[in-house]
Parts: sequence; structure tokens; C-alpha cells
Amino acid sequence: MKKIGLFLMACLLASGASSQGSEKIIPAVVHAEILHGKGTEWGKEVEACVDDEFSNQIAFIKQLFQQELNISINVTNNRKATLRFEYDKKLITPAEHYNIAIGFNQVVVSAASVRGIVNGIVSLVQLPNERDGRYFLQPENINDYPAYSYRGLHLDVVRHIFPLEYIKKYIDYITFHKLNTFHWHLTDDQGWRMEVLSYPKLNSIGSWRDQTLIGHFKDTPIKYDGTRYGGFYTRDQIKEVLAYAKERGIEVIPEIDIPGHSRATIAAYPELSTKPDTTWNVAQTWGMYNRQNNVLAPNDASFTFLNTIFKELIELFPSTYIHIGGDECSKLWWKQDPKTKEFMKANGIKDEVALQTYFIEKVAGDVKGMGRKVIGWHEIAEGKVDTTTLIMNWADDKKAIEVAQKGFSVIQTPGKPFYFDHYQSLTNKDSLAIHGFNPVDSVYNYSLVPASIRKAGLAHKVIGGQANVWTEYMGYSTKVDYMIFPRVTALAENLWGTNKNYADFQRRLKEYMYKRYERWGSSYFH
Repeated sequence: MKKIGLFLMACLLASGASSQGSEKIIPAVVHAEILHGKGTEWGKEVEACVDDEFSNQIAFIKQLFQQELNISINVTNNRKATLRFEYDKKLITPAEHYNIAIGFNQVVVSAASVRGIVNGIVSLVQLPNERDGRYFLQPENINDYPAYSYRGLHLDVVRHIFPLEYIKKYIDYITFHKLNTFHWHLTDDQGWRMEVLSYPKLNSIGSWRDQTLIGHFKDTPIKYDGTRYGGFYTRDQIKEVLAYAKERGIEVIPEIDIPGHSRATIAAYPELSTKPDTTWNVAQTWGMYNRQNNVLAPNDASFTFLNTIFKELIELFPSTYIHIGGDECSKLWWKQDPKTKEFMKANGIKDEVALQTYFIEKVAGDVKGMGRKVIGWHEIAEGKVDTTTLIMNWADDKKAIEVAQKGFSVIQTPGKPFYFDHYQSLTNKDSLAIHGFNPVDSVYNYSLVPASIRKAGLAHKVIGGQANVWTEYMGYSTKVDYMIFPRVTALAENLWGTNKNYADFQRRLKEYMYKRYERWGSSYFH
């Protein structure tokens, strides 16, 4: 098949013609071939035939066509229908592969997986040109697949919690951008956001903080709002989210962050802390590292707790991987605790870094014993952890090389530029953020596998990337939207393939995506 080249694109733009077909799609397709002859015309209703393998995606198809094109899809068994969604086992590799064939009054979208067909559906709704209530698709063949197997978007619901309907909308954002993973950060110092049956105080106490910081956590004097804040997602709500994601082929990876970032846990159950006689509160401020005690103590109560909690999590979440955190673990509190020192001596643990590894290995062993695999932040690779564990590198390329050289596969999620809690402009700081500057072009142009990693012979160890959305300064869903758009659109094209052209990306962003954000009712950074 021919690849649509920059020459053809330049000719179309130079002639003043509006972009057609696959040239409108975000993320840009890998291969496309414009065909001769007549294409397909649709009205406000379209008859569609869906193969049995994709029957669970019918509701999604109807929703997306209605949302994006205001077209009603009528599902039929007629194999001669104008629109067909077909299972084709030849498209099994590369993973998430799909094909769109557009001929005379005939459109066929084919794939061998749910993610593949969903990717194809998302591309299809971007293709038509509308005129006088009719939709026109030029004859074309699109053959498309992603470059990376892991393409994620994270959401912290601890610092601020968001309604169930917004979580579904967030999954829609992930789906439309052809990402494949929703990383759901459910526990931290400032709250516990999952309903727990085995340790109910995690919800009655750990899910609520007495007040929340006003302004930046480094401001002086510190100010608080004086308002109790919190909540959690019930098991039924979580199941609803999981079903919604499954229909779209999105994997939901839950995170319970241990052994640090556990202030909400020890507020509910002080016996799990290094000072069990202390009454703890759920954290009311941000930036807890080495500022307030938030670590689990190495004792029988803690290890029983962790085994029970992760068992309950695994019974609820079907994901292949379970995220166990492991980042920013303040060793200070362990160093100050005589009982922790006794535990370390009794178990031959030489220092606090090794103690962190002990926690991680113990939980990872439990998780693997329950038939799942483990993901953690790059700090967990400081010790001798099983290399089947996936590592999320939020540091720099040097850290990625260090981790990969130890044998781990790496998901690139560097603070620069994939942290969407950073500012989007240096001159227009119109909305409070944590720090830093990650503009959309840096997200787009970042190389997951830079020359330094290739030179080290470790390119194969980088399996994908992810953007992280920490919500200390995002109290409402509108602020989340504002911080992720258009950066998540740039992320999507970066992670999808090699046909990257920032100037053309800007064209598609302005011509199509800004209007789409507005149609979604989503705020965005201009």
C-alpha cells in the first residue's frame, strides 16, 4: 500500500482544498491509499452489520456515531449493508491492527481484536465531510496500527475525587485518542477512594480529610478551607466503570500506593504505622515526602493488611497488571523507629532501601500468587525485584537506561514532558499548577526511545508511554479537561506511530480537534 506522503498533503493544501479522508485523522494513520472512483454517501441514518465477535461494541458504535456525526446507526444482519464491522483474523498482528476499506456505497471496518475494531471505529467517524446534512467519504483504504503496545493516561482521584459520569467521560477521551490503558490512582495520603469490605475504616475514616489546602503547598502562611472533603467509589460504581471500559477495549489498571503515600491508611488503622499509639489524620496538604509520617511499619499487621487488600482489589479488577506504587517512600520514619530497626536486624535487611524492596517483593509475590503481574514506579527497581515487574519511569532517560539495563521493561512517563499537572505556558499562568513547564509541542516531540537508549541497545525494553494527571490543583473536572487538552491529543499521536509532523498536527488540531473539544463540552487550553 502507498503511504500518504507530505508531497500529496502539500499539494492539497496549496490548492486550497480542504483536507480529505485520512488526512483528518488524529493520531495520524500509518498507511493510507486514496482510490479512484466514487465513494460513499450517508444520510442521518445508516444501516450497519456487525460480526458476532464485536456485538458487545454495538452500544459504543451507536454512541460514537451519534456524538460525533449526529448519525443514527441501525444494526442489521444484512451482509450487504452500506457499513460493515467485520472480524478478520489476518489482522491479528500487529496488535490493535485495523483496516478501513471505502468503496462505492460500501464501508468495511475490519480487525481481529476489540481494540482493533474500536480504533477503526474512532478513525471512521473522523473521515466524513458533511454538506447539507449528507456525509461523504472518499474511496480510500486505510491500514493502521500503533507503534507501542502500552499507551496510557493516568488520573489521580485522591487529591480530588470526580463524579462517576466524569470517569466514564475520561475513558471516552482515552478511547477516542486510541490509547489503551486507564491508570486509576485510588489511594494516597489525602484519601482512600475504593470501597473496602475487609477494612471498613478505610472508608469511614480514611476516605475523608477535615479540610484542604488553599493555594500552593509552598505558600506561607499556609491556609485551609475548613471544609470536610472526600468520598469513595462503591464496588458497584467500580464495576460499572470496568464494564464501560471493557466495551471500549480499555484496560483499567488500579493503583494502591505502598509502602509510602499511606497517610490515609494509617489514619484509619494506626497499628499499621511506626507510631501505633499516635492518632493520625488524613493529609490535608500536598507534598508529603519527608514532611509528615506516611509509611507503613514492617510488622505482621501491615503484611496481613496488604495481602488482604490486594486480594480484595484483584477480586474486583480483572486487569493483567496491578500497580503497587512504591514511589517517594520516606525512609526517615523507618530510621527513627526502634521496632523497624529490630525487624530489619531480625530479617537481615541491611538498610531502608532494602526494606522498601522487602515490602515490594512481599506484595509482588502475593499479587503474582493471585495470578496477576505487577507495575511500580521506578523507585521499586532500586532493589532486586523480579524483572517481570513493569517499571514506570517518571524520571529522565538516564533512569530509563539504568532500569532497562537491570532487565526491566519500561513505560516512559517522565515528569518532563508527560506530567500534565505542569504549566502549559510560561507567560500565561492563568491557572494554579504544581510547577514546571510542559507545553504541547514538548509532549508531541518527546522521543520515547532517544538516541541514548538506542545506543545502549535497549530500545526493545521501552514498551510505551503514559501521561500522568496529578490533581492537587485540579478541584473540578473542568480544570482536568483544561490541563489535559490539547496535550493528550499530542500524546496520542506521539505514542501511536512514526508519521509525526508537528506543523500538520497543529493544522488538524485547529481544524478539527478544537471543535471536537467544544462539542464534548470540554474546556481546553488555547
